[in-house]
This record gives sequence, C-alpha cells and structure tokens, in this order.
Amino acid sequence: MKKITAALGLAALLAFAPEAEAGKGPELTYTVNLNDRADDRFKVTLDVKGLNAANDIFQFAATAPGTYQTMDIGRFVREFKAFDKKGRELEVKQISTNQWQLSTPDKVRKITYQVSETWDTPVKENKVYWMCGTSLEQDHALINGQGVFGYLKGLQAAPMRIKLDYPQEWLVGTALKPDSKGYYTASSYDHIVDSPILLGTLTKAETNYNGTTIDIYTYSKTGKIKSEDLLQNMTSMLGAAHKFVVDFPVDRYTFLYHFEDQEWGAWEHSYSSEYIMKEKDLTPEYAKHISDIASHEFFHIITPLNIHSDVVEQFNFVEPTPSQHLWLYEGTTEWASDMMQLRGGLLDLPAYLQDLTQKLSYDDNMDRNYSILKLALTSYTPEGNKQYGNIYNRGAVVAALLDVRLLELSGGKRGLREVINELSKEYGQKKAFPENDFFNIFAAKTYPEIGDFFTRYIKNAEPLPLAEYYSKLGINYTPAVNTGTMIKSLGYNLGAPDGKIRVASIHESIKALGLQEFDEIVAVNGTALSLQNANQLVGGLHALQPGDTYKFTVSRKGEQQELQLKMIEKEKVLKHQFKLNEQATPQQVALRNNWMRNL
Repeated sequence: MKKITAALGLAALLAFAPEAEAGKGPELTYTVNLNDRADDRFKVTLDVKGLNAANDIFQFAATAPGTYQTMDIGRFVREFKAFDKKGRELEVKQISTNQWQLSTPDKVRKITYQVSETWDTPVKENKVYWMCGTSLEQDHALINGQGVFGYLKGLQAAPMRIKLDYPQEWLVGTALKPDSKGYYTASSYDHIVDSPILLGTLTKAETNYNGTTIDIYTYSKTGKIKSEDLLQNMTSMLGAAHKFVVDFPVDRYTFLYHFEDQEWGAWEHSYSSEYIMKEKDLTPEYAKHISDIASHEFFHIITPLNIHSDVVEQFNFVEPTPSQHLWLYEGTTEWASDMMQLRGGLLDLPAYLQDLTQKLSYDDNMDRNYSILKLALTSYTPEGNKQYGNIYNRGAVVAALLDVRLLELSGGKRGLREVINELSKEYGQKKAFPENDFFNIFAAKTYPEIGDFFTRYIKNAEPLPLAEYYSKLGINYTPAVNTGTMIKSLGYNLGAPDGKIRVASIHESIKALGLQEFDEIVAVNGTALSLQNANQLVGGLHALQPGDTYKFTVSRKGEQQELQLKMIEKEKVLKHQFKLNEQATPQQVALRNNWMRNL
C-alpha cells in the first residue's frame, strides 16, 4: 500500500476526468487467450477502431477500488505492441510504469500485450494481494479485471466486449453476462474491474432467493470442497441477510471460491465476491468461518454499491484518491455482518459480545490517537497501512455504538440498519452522495446529536463510550479484570500490515531485550520466517516455559540484527468484558429487545 511515486501533470489528470468520456466512443473488443498458458502470462488482444488523437495513452491500473493498495499493474506487462489495419507495427513508447503512448492512435486497429499473473511473479515491493490478483495454471485461471485489462485515455467509461478462449471442459464463473455470440459485455472499464472471472475445473451450485439468483463457483485443488456444500452452508446466512436489508437490491449475485494452499481473504464487488481460502476439510467450524466472511462481503451490495460518494462512483485508476467514508464502506459493513447474524439467530448474544471483545483487543494494538477519518485518508500510505486493519475492528465498534445511539434517540424505533436502508433507497447504484457533505446529510436525516458523535468518534479519536452506551442496553462493560493468575506469555503481538511479519505491540520486559514495535521478523532460531510458516514457527514458541530463551532475527531500517528473547510470565488480565446486567431496568431491557431485532 504505497502511494504512487510517479508524478502526473494537471493536464494528464484532467485527461482521465469524467468530462473527457462524454459521447459515443470507439468499439473495443478484448480477447484473452487462455489456451496458451505458457510463461504464466495472459495473452491479450484489443481490436479497436475509431480512435483519435485524444486516445493516445493506454493506461494500466495503479490501484483498484476496495484494495487501498498500490498495484502498478504496468510492472507485469510485456511485449506491448500496436498495429494498423494492414498488420504493420506502429510506434509505441512506455512513458511511465502504467502508461504506453501511441504515436498515431487514429491508425491503430489492434493492440497486443502479455501480462504476467501476479500470484507467481516476484516483485520487490507492493506485492498484489492474492484475492485482488491473477493466477494462470493448467486447470484454472483467475482474472481480476485490473490485473489483465487496461483502457485508452478518454475511454474509461466506454463499453467493452471480452472474448475468452479457454479449454472446452472449463466452466466460467462471473457476474458478467455473455451476449448471443458468447462475448462477455462490460459497460465500462470500472465494470470489468468490478467483475472478477474464475475459470477452470470448477463446480457450480445455483439457487433463487426471493427473486435473486445466487450462483456459487468453486475451484478446489483436489476436489475436496464442492459448491453445493457451500450453498447448503450459506442458506441461513442468506436468509438473515435478506431480513436485514429487506430485499436484495440485485437480481443476480455470484460467489467465486478458490481453495488451494493458503488463506488470504476476500474481495467484494457489486454483483459478486471472490475468496482465496485454504483447502481443508469442510468441518462445521470451517464452514462457519467461510459463511462469516461471506456475510461481510455480501453486505457490500448495500454499501458501497447503493450508498457511495462521488469519489467512488468513477474510480481514479491513475492516482489513488481515498474517500473519507471508509467507516461506512467497511466499518459499517463489518458491523452489519455480525448484527444480521445476531438478529437472524446464527449468533447468540454471548458470542456476539465475544466478537466485540476481539475487535477491541485488536484496537488495543493500534494507535489509539489515529482517527477512523485519518485512517481513511491515509489508507494508501505506509503510515495508514499500519492502521488499516482497524477499520474492520474499531470501525465496526464505532458503527455498533452509532446504532445504539440512534436507537436511544428514536425511543427504540430506528437504528443504524433502518437509516442505512433509507439511504440505500434515496441514493442507489446510479446516484452518489457528495463526498464532503455526507456527515451533515446523515445528521440531518437523523438527529443533531449524531453530528457530535461523528466529530468525536470518527473525525477525532476520543475514547469510545463503551460502558455508557452498552449500559443503555442493560449490558455491563468492564475495560479490564485482573484474575490474579500468572500465565506465560511471549510478550508481544505480531501482524502483517504490509505483507511482512512485524511486531504490532510489545510488553516492556521484552522491549528491554531490544525488540521494537514495527520490527520485521526475518527468522526464528535461524529459520527464515514467512507468512506460510509463521503459525508453525511462532506457534511453536508457546511450548517454551518462563525463562526459556530463543532467537529472533529482525530487520529494522534496512539492517538486520539478532536478538535473544525469552518467554515471560505475567498476570492474566481479561480485557473488554461484557456481561448482561441482571438488574437492568425495564427501559434498558426494552431497548435491548429492540436492538436485537430488525425493526
């Protein structure tokens, strides 16, 4: 998640503004040859006619919506060429990491290039997240639009056709719809980026839920996990989601699952979501884990699909432009994914409160002075990268508090769910809200006190009023409970905010041994550490006894050093404890009962 370093002049930026996209544009037909899978490269051909001097730059994506990560897909492009109608090669020049300039765009009839898959192509920095990347193997392919396609200057909003050449036995999973000739159609470049494609030896399951067709396509490396099993597991979640949002605002939704060697997460889209997860036995626990993740991604059909700012509506693929309303897109979505399960009977109250405890424990390891608004605005920077995971934790807790506050002010008649559903109908897929006015719009739609809430807990980072707000529901909150029991501890927490394993928080006794926050852990007892073996190597340290020593090799400011650490002993403290108040007043019980159901 590093900010783009290539500078663009004002004229170049304006050239990619929406005003340059008006009117009917040239015809664009992309062909991707997936029969030739040599060299881990996608072979792409763009057939085009009707270009003019304003379309002289071919742009690959610097980033993509919802990733908050610098991708620079141009790094993966090879053999970029342009040809005229007689097949003669025309002059092209690479002018930046992601841009190729056409010398005579009016003569161009064909553009060809090869783009390496991101999964198996090593890069020195800004490795593309797996769920947002591309893969090309003998039995399957994963296409995320920004990783394979580019667009011509001035034509980001132009419709495009996509022809996929692939083995006859393969299935294709995508939310895109084919035309009568088998070409997949996208209304714009934004649309193809918003529509991942999974192809290969897949299984498929389909159902119709109150008028919405739900498709599930699954690639499982050894065939262990089938789409039909996932669908059966997902039925209760879909039911809870339908009650929460009242009616699904889409007529079709596609889940794309890739099960192989590692778990990396998921990426939401307007009409689909895509998951990169580890292939293992589909136990009840793992099935619930999969469903929990799906419940978060699925709620994105409300936000940002139906509620989004004008910054998000047409994405800037040249220069990342953050939206200050990440709290709405991700924090509120994470809150909703938990709340819909509580109200749908998939989570009981103790399990829901335990989830809050976990989110607050994550927040403990972050910078408590870093506001959610600042996190959003710095999300593409190394500084913001360190805090980014907290949008799903502190962000979700803030949304939960906002829900309680709205219920209190409305006398238990209207919470965050109800306001979100109202906003979804007021705005929708084709109507954005003004980026700089939304806080005022939300407060005007609800209560003046909500403006103060936004100022204190989103724009600023005041301590969250957990005890005060949950007492309104007859739930007691205690920040910490000392148990008097001594336990062994490593004395630190680790995270991977930038794909490297780093120290997130640290006990003073371990800090005295030389370990520092944000140190990158390179090796454990001389064995190189990676995301793949971290659970084994670091997890193995828990077998040590207090006083036992071990070695870390850490990288700090580009220099490596070896540290001798030891297992410590400390008092067990239970943090962020929630407990039902047995002496709750009738008013508190009534508000809690309304909080636990869809109004």
